[in-house]
Amino acid sequence: MRSMDHARETCEAFLPGLLDKLDDIPLSELEAPGSPALDHFRACGGPGLVIPTRYHGGGADPLQALAVVRAVGAHSPSLAVATTMHHFSVATLFTLADSVQRSGMEWALLEGIAEQGLLVASGFAEGRPGQGILSPTVRAKAVDGGYLVNGSKKPCSLSASMDLLTASVALPAKDGDDGDDGDGTELAVMLLPRATEGIGVHPFWKSWALAGAESDEVRLTDVFVDEQLLMRTAAAEPGRLDELQTTGFLWFELLISASYSGAAGALVERALVRERSASDRADLVTRLETANLLLEGVARMLRDGESDDAALGKALVARFAAQDTLGEAVRRAVEMLGGTAFIASSEVAYLAAVSHGLGFHPPSRASFAAPYLEHVAGSPLRLA
Repeated sequence: MRSMDHARETCEAFLPGLLDKLDDIPLSELEAPGSPALDHFRACGGPGLVIPTRYHGGGADPLQALAVVRAVGAHSPSLAVATTMHHFSVATLFTLADSVQRSGMEWALLEGIAEQGLLVASGFAEGRPGQGILSPTVRAKAVDGGYLVNGSKKPCSLSASMDLLTASVALPAKDGDDGDDGDGTELAVMLLPRATEGIGVHPFWKSWALAGAESDEVRLTDVFVDEQLLMRTAAAEPGRLDELQTTGFLWFELLISASYSGAAGALVERALVRERSASDRADLVTRLETANLLLEGVARMLRDGESDDAALGKALVARFAAQDTLGEAVRRAVEMLGGTAFIASSEVAYLAAVSHGLGFHPPSRASFAAPYLEHVAGSPLRLA
C-alpha cells in the first residue's frame, strides 16, 4: 500500500536497518516482556529521531516522525507505543531548550540522549480513572540543596530499559504564593538518571497486549532531586496547559495515534491481498487513509509552529476522529480476512486487540466533551 510503503521508506531513511531487524523476529517475541526491539531501536539511532540536528539528533520533523512511528507500529506496536513516550518527553526538552525558560542544561541533555542512545521514560499523564492529566502524582518537599520527591507513575512505559526518567512534580510554592493551581504548589519538570537512589520498578502490567512496552510502575521513594535537575514551567490558569505542556501534548497525541495507525495498517495490508470486491477493498483503504490524513494535518500544524490552545483543540478532534475511523477499518479488515486467517495465526487477533488501545490514552472522550464544548463557544481549552 502506497502510504505504508512511504512510511517504511521514511523509517529506513532515519533509522536504517531497524525494520529489517524487526522482520527477523516473530511478532509474539517482539510484543513480549524482554523484547529485543528496544535494543534494535537504540542501535539504529531511534532515541535521537525527533531531536533537532543542532543538538546532534536525527532532525525528523513532525510529519516525518509520524511516518516513522507508523511504520514501527506496523511491525511492533509495543515498540511504537513505548518509544512514543520517549519522543514526546524529548520534544518537551527541546521546546524548553529553545524557550526563555531554559536553564542551560537542556542542550547538553539532548546531545547526550542523541549521541549515547539514551531512552527517556515519561512520568507525566496518569492512566487511573479520575486522575487529572495535569495533576502530578509526584510531590516534593524542600530540603537543603533541592527536594525530596515521593510518588509513583503507573503504567510507565520503558520502565525496564529507561536511562532517564522525566516527570512533572508539584513543588511547594514560595512563601505567600498560592502556586500555579491555587493549592500552594507549582509545577516543574524533573529529569532523573535511572540509577538515582530511591527509584524502583514494580510489576503492574498484567495484559499480554503491548507487554513489550515495559509499562510497569515506577515508584519514587524519598528521591533527592538537586535544584539544577528541575525545570520550572510557566504559570498557567487552573486546568490550562502552558506552552511547554501544550507542545508536549501535541507531540504525544500525534505519535500515540500514529502507533495504533501502524497496527491497523498492518491488518489492512493483510486484508487487501484477499480476493474481495474492489468496492470493499477501496472502502477499507479509505477508512485507514482518512485517519492518516487527519494525523498528517496535525503534523503539518505542529511543523508550522502552531502549538497554542487552539491547535491542541484541533489535534484532539483529529485524534478522536482518527480513533473512530481506525476502529472501523480494523473491524472490516478482520472480517475480510475471515475466520481461517484468524484461526491460522494469532497475529490477526493480536493486532486487532492492540489497535483499540488508542482509546485508553488521555484525555478520555468523556473528560474532553464538556471542555471542548466550552472551547468551541469561545473559552480557553481546559482539560480535566
